Amino acid sequence: MSWYEITVLFLTGLFAGFVNTLAGGGSIVSFSILLMFGLPPSIANGTNRINVLTQTFIASSSFKFQKVLDTKKALWLGVPALFGSVAGAWIAIDINEKVFERVVGVILLVMLVFILYKPELWLKERKDLVNAKVTWKQILIFFLIGVYGGFIQIGVGFFLMAGIVLSAGYELVKANAIKSFIIFLYTPVALIVFILNNQINWAYGLMIALGTIAGAYFAARMAVKKGAKFLKWVIIVIILITSADLFGIIDIKGIVSLLN
Repeated sequence: MSWYEITVLFLTGLFAGFVNTLAGGGSIVSFSILLMFGLPPSIANGTNRINVLTQTFIASSSFKFQKVLDTKKALWLGVPALFGSVAGAWIAIDINEKVFERVVGVILLVMLVFILYKPELWLKERKDLVNAKVTWKQILIFFLIGVYGGFIQIGVGFFLMAGIVLSAGYELVKANAIKSFIIFLYTPVALIVFILNNQINWAYGLMIALGTIAGAYFAARMAVKKGAKFLKWVIIVIILITSADLFGIIDIKGIVSLLN
């Protein structure tokens, strides 16, 4: 790799790790950079999982240290997501991604309306749901989110936080911590599927991963310090940008290619 590639990949990881840990959507940028450097979409998709693994490990560790991660509930919700991610990763090997992305864009916009219409659900913890046992409905929800996460990863953080807030009753900061842990739990399994199908570029993936370590660490500390109201507005802005890209209103891949 050239120094140019090393620098761009590291800075990409720094940015993606920061944004993904605060809310989600940073994987669009790292995915776009990998495409810019000539990787086929399927290999870029697989390679992206390396930095997701490092960033979620650092974020989960930081949230645990700051005492905002409910590990027990995260495990209960994370196991069905893990099984779903295996199915999603196998689907990702040969499915058309564009149609799926448009569907995701619609869902994100619906989620955005719900955040703006009922913001109190995202800001206040509901003890009755937090203390309740995991239900079969929640298992199904997180299995399906895992399928999506295994498939493309981009934007999965939004869906996880929605599931954790709306079905499990956590406010945004604690939901963010659980989100990071769940993604850390299922990513190694999805990564193995991509490795078995030779869809990983290790040099590029590891360089981005180095950047995500710093990005995830600082974002986790900021999330706890700033609180749920700050996270709500970060999520709203990033959902708007992500949806605009998925609908083709803006072209993040094209913007990124201008760097080359």
